[in-house]
Amino acid sequence: MKKLFSATLVGAAMTLATVSGASADDIRLKMGSTFPSGLVQLGTLGKQLETNINVASGGSIQIKMFEPGALVPALELFDAIKSGAVDSGWSAPGYWAGKEPAVTLFTTVPFGPSAGEYLGWMYYGGGEEMMQEIYARHNIHVNVCGIIAPEASGWFRKPINSIDDLKGLKMRFFGLGAKVMQKLGVDTQLLAAADIYPALERGAIDATEFSMPAIDLKLGFYQVAKHYYFPGWHQQSTFLEFMVNMDKWNAMDDQQHAVIETACKANVAMGLAEGEAIQAKALKELVDKGVTLHRWSDDDLAVFEEKWNEVAAEQAANNEDFARVWASLQAYREEYKLWAEYGYLK
Repeated sequence: MKKLFSATLVGAAMTLATVSGASADDIRLKMGSTFPSGLVQLGTLGKQLETNINVASGGSIQIKMFEPGALVPALELFDAIKSGAVDSGWSAPGYWAGKEPAVTLFTTVPFGPSAGEYLGWMYYGGGEEMMQEIYARHNIHVNVCGIIAPEASGWFRKPINSIDDLKGLKMRFFGLGAKVMQKLGVDTQLLAAADIYPALERGAIDATEFSMPAIDLKLGFYQVAKHYYFPGWHQQSTFLEFMVNMDKWNAMDDQQHAVIETACKANVAMGLAEGEAIQAKALKELVDKGVTLHRWSDDDLAVFEEKWNEVAAEQAANNEDFARVWASLQAYREEYKLWAEYGYLK
């Protein structure tokens, strides 16, 4: 992985920091993470962010990334940043659905947009502004800070010959897709990355989804389950986030804010490019290790989509913010259809 987005970007930012950095106190940030730093993309993009900000700020901002659990347990990071116990964090919004249901829409959407469309809504359709508004209620400033390629939809010990075979399975599942699986009789659990393989190996869960092939390969799920299902209808693209305690954020000046915002946009670009570049090799390696690749039938996907539409309607009816964000995304996608129809090869 390239550690820096580009020499030009970093050099320009360092020049600005040298000129204007003296106007603000140096900021030190301990950055907790929900992902191990060595994990492909999910962790390494956090390390890339750490490097880029430290270099680009000319020392005005000094970030140190900590492994999951080193500061607080991985799934307690949101509350720790809210309280100020931890300065900042590297994560994905969907982990905080129990705090704010609407934030799931800022991570990934079942049967949702591909990366280009999703980024268009986030940056130019009001998505990131709504995200920041919701996080601000919890004393957190947040920036979109990465996006990754489509995920797989699950690892299973045995082939899934029909949707009925899902009923009764205990499965690790993330985000809004978990609610779809629940409607199909799956007992879902949300586990952090490091906890999934041990749970699968000892039979605490029967199946799991986690991420894209290059990441799943690294986590070794193929050693326990040999049937790998696509497409990831629940996660066609996934946003990552950089959270900062609001008091820490407000202590920075405009220059320091700009360094972080620019570094996050660099992370988005490089993360998307890398994610697309590494999947084919990972799939080939998984097949060589005895994994069978499966693709859901059109009928199966239609069932998943039907249940997703039910979930979306229920979530919107039960939460005002979810309804507002969902309406914004739907309106953007409806308008986007014209461009999608005429602008791209089928």
